Amino acid sequence: MKEDIQSILYSPEVLAEKVRQMGQKISHDYAGKNPLLVSVLKGSVVFMSDLMRAIDIPCQIDFMMVSSYGAGVKTSGVVKIMKDLDTPLEGRDLIIVEDILDSGKTLHYLKGMLSERHPNSIRIATLLDKPERREAPITADYVGFVVPDQFIVGYGLDYAEKYRNLPYIGVLKPEVYEK
Repeated sequence: MKEDIQSILYSPEVLAEKVRQMGQKISHDYAGKNPLLVSVLKGSVVFMSDLMRAIDIPCQIDFMMVSSYGAGVKTSGVVKIMKDLDTPLEGRDLIIVEDILDSGKTLHYLKGMLSERHPNSIRIATLLDKPERREAPITADYVGFVVPDQFIVGYGLDYAEKYRNLPYIGVLKPEVYEK
């Protein structure tokens, strides 16, 4: 796997520090509340695991699985709910936790769908933001890093279900995904 990585963007140490900072900010912003962190599977599970441990106020977690990529490298634009939430949302403060905000189509759809369930608030925490690729009118409230328009993997992000387990975020060599 490592031979498929062109360069490392963020080391495990840099990721840990950024997640710690994001957890502190969320803890401050939600002091006295019990936010529900919603992980968008599968990519955000590593980030979610570290982020929830960096939050030092009561919080709950739940998971959704959606698909808009299939095995490709670009979103199809069609969002399919594979697993919905188990937790009722009415009156809750939601934080949607994503690995990367790319085109924004999936998060825009999810935020609209979840708002129909009458939560008190919905915010978005994303480890990575790729604004150059944005196609939907959405921004994140908590952003770890703004990243270049390159194909990145690791720390939960994949290509064809590979590379999620890399402890860093790296740029995938184009010859790997252009085959």
